[in-house]
Amino acid sequence: MEFLVATGLGWVTACGIYLMLRGRTFPLVLGLTVLSYAVNVFIFVTGRLWVAAPPILAAGQPSADPLPQALVLTAIVIGFATTGLLIEMALRSRHESGTDHVDGVEPPSGKARS
Repeated sequence: MEFLVATGLGWVTACGIYLMLRGRTFPLVLGLTVLSYAVNVFIFVTGRLWVAAPPILAAGQPSADPLPQALVLTAIVIGFATTGLLIEMALRSRHESGTDHVDGVEPPSGKARS
């Protein structure tokens, strides 16, 4: 199971990085969002999942660690705000430059990049 989770996190991280390296703003926003999902799952997995374990310490019973859950909840809120800010900046850049390329320069018409 650990190998499956690690492989899945690796693929999601690789997809997020690939999308962030694209030349347009929409894949950049998607890549940042996917990468933040991968980081959230990684933080959550580090806390190990306990079944039917109370979050409060009791004598002789295993307890769930609430810290990764709190960190992921905070990261979701921060990621949502960051995504909103990035979308607004991309829209403003599109309005100012007339193109949705990250560098603001449209490629020549004969050599269009995807």
